[in-house]
Amino acid sequence: MLFDDYFSLNAVVWLFLAAFMIHDFEEIIFVESWMNRNYERLRPLIPGPGQKLFKDMSNVKSSQFAVAVFVEFILFVPVTYLAAERGIWALFIGFNALLFVHVFTHLGQSILLRSYTPGVVTAVAVSLPRDGAATWLDLLTYAPLGLLLLPVVLAGHKLGKKVVPD
Repeated sequence: MLFDDYFSLNAVVWLFLAAFMIHDFEEIIFVESWMNRNYERLRPLIPGPGQKLFKDMSNVKSSQFAVAVFVEFILFVPVTYLAAERGIWALFIGFNALLFVHVFTHLGQSILLRSYTPGVVTAVAVSLPRDGAATWLDLLTYAPLGLLLLPVVLAGHKLGKKVVPD
């Protein structure tokens, strides 16, 4: 039996929200303690352009990270609704194209640092897209819309610092 025999495309689209949260729960749970344990050891391995981001992430609290995830989730609910219930796919595919790239950033971080990094397990096991959901042309066409997610992520992290001060 094939995956399609058990789940409709509509159900798979709604399951995106669950996959997103499972992945981000891994990050929320582990990011603060992992960074506290590994920052000094890994800092010299980070290439120059990534140093500032790595430093900024070094003092993030899990609760601050959770605020950023909440902001993203609030955006993903109507985008998922539009795709699953109204057939309006552009933002959903664009956001998923960006999240597809995000999977490989987790893999790349783990390879570069020769270490587990928060989110890598669920990025591969849960978040990596499955065959047949969208074509490569869809991904390429709507990927630029995925970039709209970046300011939302940054704003979420900024809000997290305000809502949960250091």
